[in-house]
Amino acid sequence: MGEPGADIDDGFALAFALADPELSVELVTTVNGNTDVDTATRLSLRLLERLGRGDVPVARGAATPLVGGWTRGGLRVERVDAPVPGHAAVRIVERVMAEPGELSIVAIGPLTNVALALALEPRVATSVAEIVVMGGVYLGQTNVAAVPGEFNFWVDPHAAAEVLASGAPLRAVGLDVTRRVRMTREHVAWLAESGGDFGRFAASCAEGWIAHLEQTTDQRDSCALHDPLAVASLAYPDLVIWRPARVAVETSGAHTRGVAVADLLTTPDAGPANCRIAVDVDAPAFLDLFLGRIATLG
Repeated sequence: MGEPGADIDDGFALAFALADPELSVELVTTVNGNTDVDTATRLSLRLLERLGRGDVPVARGAATPLVGGWTRGGLRVERVDAPVPGHAAVRIVERVMAEPGELSIVAIGPLTNVALALALEPRVATSVAEIVVMGGVYLGQTNVAAVPGEFNFWVDPHAAAEVLASGAPLRAVGLDVTRRVRMTREHVAWLAESGGDFGRFAASCAEGWIAHLEQTTDQRDSCALHDPLAVASLAYPDLVIWRPARVAVETSGAHTRGVAVADLLTTPDAGPANCRIAVDVDAPAFLDLFLGRIATLG
């Protein structure tokens, strides 16, 4: 959020987490994904400053996936040093192990940092309160050209597979559910009128993103709020209907890379569940909550 025509749901997710009284943001980490990790770090710092929360530490994370060198071209800025020295995976380990059972991770990008943290310290899997992932497609299909599954899993499928196999308590919110929560131009106009300075700024960014989608996709007059739903589901799990599942991620193949395969445990030999997946959402309730929280930001 903050670059004209850029995707806005990461920024809205962070803003919601800061605005909601049920959530406390202890650490922000950045990762290669929608943009390169240095641009992501710079934009995260800028957004936190805009929100008056420059006190929240930001740790720069992985610049490439676990396997292979795929990276997303970004704004190509000089490398940014975040306020917290060291790698994001190390900071995740330090924070989780310092307060076992108390901290949750909400992963709204590729899972590289989380997988690295688990590799550095496997006890993170039993010490984290929960990991909520925005990733995958479980009961529907993607319509994203060149990406067979969902983007976060596609960028680093090996990391997604490692996290799913870790034994950590997991919930996953996939595109088949997040696409049902849509911010319309009517919502954007309300936020511009009813919100504070940030609401007006965010409304402008959202309008730019909706316009971009209209020019490049078949979407009209709205945009999905993928990441904000994942964040909201941490504090308000009843917004979503969950089902236990055993999920695996394909790690290779031009047509299958990053595809999540969900077994809903309907057969005797399915094996134990390794996560709970979102299967439905109360979209009106989420949108009321989301817009109300964002409007409170100055």
